[in-house]
Amino acid sequence: MAEFESNHVEDDEIANATTANNHGWQKVTYPKRQRKALSKPSDPAKPPSNGSASAVGSDKVFRSLEKHSEERRMRLQAQRDAIAQSEVSLKPKPRSDDYDDDDDSDAEVVVQNGAADEKKVKPKKVKKPKVTVGEAAAKIDAADLAGFLVEVTASYEGQQDIQLMRFADYFGRAFAGVSGAQFPWAKLFRESTVAKIVDIPVTHISEAVYKTSVDWINQRSSEALQSFVLWSIDSILADLPSQQGGVKGAKKSVHPTSSKSQVAIFVVLAMVLRRKPDVLLGILPTLRENSKYQGQDKLPVIVWMAAQASQGDLAVGLFSWAHNLLPIVGGKSSCNPQSRDLILQLVERILSSPKARTVLVNGAVRKGERLLPPLSLDLLMRVTFPASSARVKATERFEAIYPTLKEVALAGSAGSKAMKQVAQQILTLSVRAAGEGNPELSKEATTIFIWCLKQNADCYKQWDNIYMDNVEASVAIMRKITEEWKEFSVKQSSLDALKETLKSFRNKNEKALAGGEDSARQSLFKDADKYCKWILGRLSRGHGCLKSVAFAVIAIAVGAAVMSPNMESLDWNKLSVLFTQQSFQV
Repeated sequence: MAEFESNHVEDDEIANATTANNHGWQKVTYPKRQRKALSKPSDPAKPPSNGSASAVGSDKVFRSLEKHSEERRMRLQAQRDAIAQSEVSLKPKPRSDDYDDDDDSDAEVVVQNGAADEKKVKPKKVKKPKVTVGEAAAKIDAADLAGFLVEVTASYEGQQDIQLMRFADYFGRAFAGVSGAQFPWAKLFRESTVAKIVDIPVTHISEAVYKTSVDWINQRSSEALQSFVLWSIDSILADLPSQQGGVKGAKKSVHPTSSKSQVAIFVVLAMVLRRKPDVLLGILPTLRENSKYQGQDKLPVIVWMAAQASQGDLAVGLFSWAHNLLPIVGGKSSCNPQSRDLILQLVERILSSPKARTVLVNGAVRKGERLLPPLSLDLLMRVTFPASSARVKATERFEAIYPTLKEVALAGSAGSKAMKQVAQQILTLSVRAAGEGNPELSKEATTIFIWCLKQNADCYKQWDNIYMDNVEASVAIMRKITEEWKEFSVKQSSLDALKETLKSFRNKNEKALAGGEDSARQSLFKDADKYCKWILGRLSRGHGCLKSVAFAVIAIAVGAAVMSPNMESLDWNKLSVLFTQQSFQV
């Protein structure tokens, strides 16, 4: 029994050794058969009974199997190595500027079950300190800026466009640390009043830096400044989509925020418009006609620009308002309450400035153009006196500013060629408004129409030419004249033109009544003829009185000459005044 166990242990050890040598392949053996083979030594010359050549031959067979197994194992290992190599090559390599190849702390390689997994450790982002607009502006040194401007002016002499760009670059570097979150200009403009945004962001600039800048700007040409202002506006509007990313309903922008600080562009643009306001006048047609500057979202920027110009010149601010912003309120396209409020805030701010009325009335004409041209007055009149059903909250605000703006629109040298032309233009617009059936609008339009008659006698001929197409308005105008006849007749330099015009009206009335006009038109012509007769009667009475007064004055003069020994004692000036007064009394 002990011998059997010993043999069994030996067999196990042999088997284990064989397994190690055979790389996992095992040889099937039978202990009993091995013992028999050991007990009976084989004769080398005698062949074995199972037909094999010898035990050595049996080992050769297993060695061939082992060799085949080894080759198969090597092929499998080669395939596994190839697969592992391909997986490694497909993984993205870390950028050389983000990771250091020699730094073992950034990446570690862990080998498990024959495969390599690369474990990456993300570097921590370093937070940049927040810089406010005020902090960045406080670091700008006026002396350094002055030296920079001297150098730029000398280096780019005769190239003012480049000089202005370098000027903007200087402030761009100064405000480069201010992020968009620290200056959300679109949100500020949208949610703040005009009184607040007018000082954004130039209020942060020191007085020394501001003076150095505007003195240098004043030496640049208007053409170069106009190009620079348009470039600045384009840069601001290019940043608008990124600013609107947080607005509900707005499309998120895929464009990154510009590296150029928007604060710098606003600062430089504000200083240019304040020091050279007339630059804005030169680009108003472009802003008005180019579609890329149109739209409700761009309106706050245009209002901000007009407010900056009004800081330097109130007349330029009102000119910009009347030509570019008022048409938005009074145009055919609807204007939302927010835009209307913004536009009204601007003109209210302009008119509330000290001595605004005097400045604007005296400067009613700027470079040959009126601050409030006839078309602007017509728009203003319509938004101030709308139909009762069309009144809005802003109507009362227009009623408050209308008298001053009307005075500016009608200001000028009476009797001058320019005022005569203005009167004829306004007459055409006012007669149209007087006949629209809106009582309040008609009342105001007739008042302005009569003002035109006083300015230019040729307006009577113009009235005669448009009479048949504007009978209803003409009736309202003649009614107004009869109601205010005493004041009207005194202010008229000559009533002959009125008399000839009314005679022409009577002839047209008679033809229209005889021609079988409809009942409504006939009623208008009858009313018109009634007022024509009344005014002509007044004119005739005045002419008769004039003759009587003339004879009386002459008689008094002759009698005084006879009675008085000294002809020079007669006060001829007093007689002339008396004659003039009596000639206009009815």
